[in-house]
Amino acid sequence: MSEELAEKMLNVVDKAKKVIYGQDELLEAILSAIVCEGHILIEGMPGLGKTLSVSTMSKLCRLDFKRIQFTPDLLPSDLIGTMVYNQHKEEFTTKFGPIFTQLLLADEINRSPAKVQAALLESMAEKQVTIGETTHKLQSPFVVLATQNPVDQEGTYSLPEAQMDRFMMKVVVDYPDFDAELNILDLNVAEQIPPEGLLTAEVLLAAKEEVRKVYCDDKIKNMIVKIVQATRPGNKFFLDEYKGKIMAGASPRAAIWLYNLSKFYAYLDKKDFVSPEHLLRVIPGILGHRIILTYEAVIDNVSTRDVVLRMAKEIM
Repeated sequence: MSEELAEKMLNVVDKAKKVIYGQDELLEAILSAIVCEGHILIEGMPGLGKTLSVSTMSKLCRLDFKRIQFTPDLLPSDLIGTMVYNQHKEEFTTKFGPIFTQLLLADEINRSPAKVQAALLESMAEKQVTIGETTHKLQSPFVVLATQNPVDQEGTYSLPEAQMDRFMMKVVVDYPDFDAELNILDLNVAEQIPPEGLLTAEVLLAAKEEVRKVYCDDKIKNMIVKIVQATRPGNKFFLDEYKGKIMAGASPRAAIWLYNLSKFYAYLDKKDFVSPEHLLRVIPGILGHRIILTYEAVIDNVSTRDVVLRMAKEIM
């Protein structure tokens, strides 16, 4: 394991923290998404620095970044592009949409209709886009960072479970504390971000390979599978105390991301092995949005993040 490479990753996060105050979890999550090539759903109130966080990390990592505002009248062609007829050449040419980038910020993703969600789903799942009869591969890394407002639900469309499962993790962004908000008043973003960035695509690729080499013991692997299966009603690992609270559990994709993300956070800690603490660190973000609560649990304001964390601790 190259500690120098891990130090570069930490340096990026530290630099971003000088621009984005009070959102440390979000910044680390964005870096994990870039290295592991997963997608993130970001939930939080307006004005908490979600867009600035993504923009800052794209500059520090020297990645292409585009933002698209999702609205009810958005069409799939506005996102992926379309075929345009050229009268002079008497042929169709492809006009590529904003999805052809490396970091895509899908602002208020739950405001777009089903057809747009379906177009985005193909790119998230297959890392490719079909325009007309031609399939185009997307750049690597390709990461979707989608935001949604937890309060304003007027004119929104609930994300289907299939799409929710495509997100590596869900990050809940809260208000900054007093000191962090005080520092925001004196913030000058232009002075804080080096124009040349700190990383390159080659460094990110090397970091991805380093993360892959982090050792994960069979006991941790068994723990991961048990925790995921424990979220499914009817499974032998499902705990009786959660009967009537969980309607559907997490998919095998959750186990894959628990495995990959725990290795990433072990790497950030400059460890060459995964510990239970690394696993506990990623469980709420990865499992919280994947389990479906019963109507009674929703009425009782049961938190899915709290449920999966308690469940994991009991199994451990």
